Amino acid sequence: MKFEWTYDQADTLLLRTFLKKQGISKKLLAKIKFQGGKIYVNNQEKNVLFSLKSHDKVTVVIPDEKGHDTLLEDKVPIEIVFEDDHLLIINKPAGVASIPAQYHPSGTMANRVKAYYVQKGYKNQVVHVVTRLDKDTSGLMLFAKHGFAHAKLDQELQKKTLVKKYQALISGEIAALSEHGQIDLPIVRDMTSLIKRKTDESGQSALTEYWLSERNEHIALVNIQLHTGRTHQIRVHFSAVGCPLLGDDLYGGRMDLGITRQALHCCALTFRHPFTGELLAFSLPLAKDMEIVAKEL
Repeated sequence: MKFEWTYDQADTLLLRTFLKKQGISKKLLAKIKFQGGKIYVNNQEKNVLFSLKSHDKVTVVIPDEKGHDTLLEDKVPIEIVFEDDHLLIINKPAGVASIPAQYHPSGTMANRVKAYYVQKGYKNQVVHVVTRLDKDTSGLMLFAKHGFAHAKLDQELQKKTLVKKYQALISGEIAALSEHGQIDLPIVRDMTSLIKRKTDESGQSALTEYWLSERNEHIALVNIQLHTGRTHQIRVHFSAVGCPLLGDDLYGGRMDLGITRQALHCCALTFRHPFTGELLAFSLPLAKDMEIVAKEL
């Protein structure tokens, strides 16, 4: 894959410094150097110690990424929301894990995306997961189609300029919640369980912002934005304030309303394209099981 830039400053600058500013890491530079990539300035091959001058054209050729045999193919169709040369956004159904585990090497979204890449004959075959979702959470999931895009999107995540929004159905002490509020409670591993978390002062800081959308006496549809990314954060926080998610038996959610998974849906993604700088915004309606209950509100 080829990327091009023009250096537009008056002062000279080391090519290595310029490439770092474009988001090319030392690891990626090593890959370019040792795995068949190339770096050109004005169509002449150069090393990273070359001094750039104003109007120099820089071209970087990044070698293709061969797929890992350890990631199995799962030839199940995926619902594509958006795709270009750098990004793939899909609608993940509930009940499908994001990535394989030691004893569950297939049946995940990563396996399905791998099969899609192979079927399409893409040169880059490595699956880069940018935003994971819990197995029973539905909605938007973002993949990078090559390592350079993944690195730049990780920078957006670190700067918190990539925004994910969720919708959830909750029950319990609805009347105690304000129309708009924040849940600011640290989260720690619950030592009585291999997977469960709980709120505790000894834990990592965790902040969840919410807006009540629709409600009745017992159930509410809530819009959510995470300001931190702790494991099970939304589930733990709403359980801690007495309003667990419907279908979430791990955290005390009601199981009698036709929803048998945590009623959580990633409904929106907003971020800047890592190469064009364009502001991208994607949204999805509620998954069908959540929509049925929400309509009753």
